[in-house]
Amino acid sequence: MTVTASDKRKVFRALHAEGFFVIPNPSDAGTAKLLQQLGFKALASTSAGLAWSLGKADNQITLDDVLAHLAALNAATDLPVNADFEGGFADDPEAVAAHVARAVATGIAGLSIENSRRGAATPLYDDVQAVERIRAAKAAIDAAGGETLLVARCEGFLVGERDLARTIARLTAFAEAGADCLYAPGLSTAEEIAAVVRAVAPLPVNVLVGAAGPQLGMLADLGVRRASVGGALTRAAFGGFLRAARALAAGDLSPLADGAPGGELNKAFGG
Repeated sequence: MTVTASDKRKVFRALHAEGFFVIPNPSDAGTAKLLQQLGFKALASTSAGLAWSLGKADNQITLDDVLAHLAALNAATDLPVNADFEGGFADDPEAVAAHVARAVATGIAGLSIENSRRGAATPLYDDVQAVERIRAAKAAIDAAGGETLLVARCEGFLVGERDLARTIARLTAFAEAGADCLYAPGLSTAEEIAAVVRAVAPLPVNVLVGAAGPQLGMLADLGVRRASVGGALTRAAFGGFLRAARALAAGDLSPLADGAPGGELNKAFGG
């Protein structure tokens, strides 16, 4: 049975209605397929992971790079895909809306918009403009049927502005502008996370996790709806590659034994 974009979007919204789930971030179609086979219920793209897989630095990918990537992820898996859409690849709200419409057309189930800016003297958009950008993204989603879930991100903690009250004020404003899920990457303590969950309730909250910091059980207890890993899986894959390649350059073949068996990969990918 064919799984349609509408099917995926309904599943994705149901996941956000209650409970807690982990939404890992594949960097390509192959890793998306593997994550589906491991039993995850939804996936999220990673702009950093995509950039590195293309041989680019983070924040150097183009709108066309991302649209092609989202189409490939959606074609590779029956799971809902949430798009890391950076800042919408435009400053102006109308342009953000036009780009969001193109992203929705790839079949994504969700899409995140950041309040950070590329290469600007100030790393975050003015709060008024940031809200207008979220409102424009929501209007584009509504014009396309309204099924795609809009995630609004406040990047303050990632750019050195560790002001919880200001982050909460921004997230609350984004919620009022139409965001369906809120996300402030960089939150690291139970107190910070709990405060955000309370402030935007009943809307769901996403938390970025890694090897250190909040653990999954604690997040579920705090009422967080979902946890993502950003580029961490891609960094782990590159870490293994670099360790093996550096050993090879030094004449040591032993790390090659740690690779996944070719037969297992062929089976996973239908070979």
